[in-house]
Amino acid sequence: MKLKLIYFSCLLTLLTACGEYNKLLKSTDTMAKYEAAKKYFDTKKYTRAATLLEDVVPMLRASSYGGEAVYLQAQTQYAMKDYVTAAEYFKSYYTLFPKGEFAELARYYSAYGLYLDSPDPRLDQTDTHNAMQQFQDFLEYYPQSEKKEIVQQTLFELQEKLAYKELMAVKLYYNLGDYLLYSFPGGNYLSCVITAQNAMRNYPYSKHREEFIYYTFLSKYEIAVKSVEEKKDFRYRDVADEYFSYANEYPQGKHTKEITKLYNNVAKHIN
Repeated sequence: MKLKLIYFSCLLTLLTACGEYNKLLKSTDTMAKYEAAKKYFDTKKYTRAATLLEDVVPMLRASSYGGEAVYLQAQTQYAMKDYVTAAEYFKSYYTLFPKGEFAELARYYSAYGLYLDSPDPRLDQTDTHNAMQQFQDFLEYYPQSEKKEIVQQTLFELQEKLAYKELMAVKLYYNLGDYLLYSFPGGNYLSCVITAQNAMRNYPYSKHREEFIYYTFLSKYEIAVKSVEEKKDFRYRDVADEYFSYANEYPQGKHTKEITKLYNNVAKHIN
């Protein structure tokens, strides 16, 4: 009997709540909808909050509630993990209310949402670049922010993701080797060198730096070995320079044994 009473009580509560929400959807009372949206947000009923806010924010934007309403709309999408939409609403807030109460947080969460939405390194990294740009803008606007350290750490993490994407390209070019050579001399090996050097220039403090130098050495070695006779001496010297760059920077590097063996072979051919 008690179980039945509990069941009917819960059912009645649910039906009442649904009835109230449906009435709100049909209501023309903007403030009633807005206050309900805030309550739904506080109780983590984000879908209902988002639906009501879609109706009322355009009407409240120019009022004294405008800033709070736009920010709440952004926070609702963020809580629903729709980070791209949230970023658009956060941007709307700090554009409309650049000196508003939530301007700093809006810029931060806009960037951080794009960071959370940043895809696997194998995929297009447009969102990663957008997140980095927004974090850099945040530091320019709020150089003394309490979130400065988090932003800097997150920026470095995003840079590492981009560096890793470049490393995957470097490895791919090297592994392709002589296969499907491009029309210019050096083919895939030269592409490997160019990609690795650009990556080191763009991400000088990356943890993948050793790998970039390593694949640069290997590719230059392959180019030298396969060169015509009159170009071999110059290219072997280039390989030797790359070896010393690696050895000086990583005297105990994980590839030291392998590239030292290759260098010893190179040294025999240098006049």
